[in-house]
Amino acid sequence: METLKYKVIKSEKQYNEYCGILHDLDFAAKKKTKAIEDEMELLTFLIEKYDEEHSNFEILEPIPLLKSLMKDHKMKAVDVADLLNVSEGLVSDILNYKKGLSKETIRILSERFKLNQEAFNRPYELHVPVSPKFKDAKMMNTRKKLATAS
Repeated sequence: METLKYKVIKSEKQYNEYCGILHDLDFAAKKKTKAIEDEMELLTFLIEKYDEEHSNFEILEPIPLLKSLMKDHKMKAVDVADLLNVSEGLVSDILNYKKGLSKETIRILSERFKLNQEAFNRPYELHVPVSPKFKDAKMMNTRKKLATAS
């Protein structure tokens, strides 16, 4: 009896191994034969099935989710920038909570990682530093309001 090349994923080690194989097949083969495309499709199916059963994506905020997916898929910020067709600086700002995810970014990420768009379309707080001028102006307005209220 012939043994199967791939089996249902039952451990994180096997999951990571299959993600690595899929990554190599996707980026190493310049011309993908029908056999390679079938192998990639099977690996994608097995990985997605494991993700569905073992993920906590529904409780993660979009940025930790993206970071987790990048780690799982062995992607760096430059890879995400290439995927989104944006600068590495914008990806850095997104990963550091300085910029939000656009509709197009959400669409591309959900398609790439085979997740519902709602996984990336959840509210989260941006960490935008307040400039000293704005901070001073805000304080002045607060003082004026307090003075007129008394």
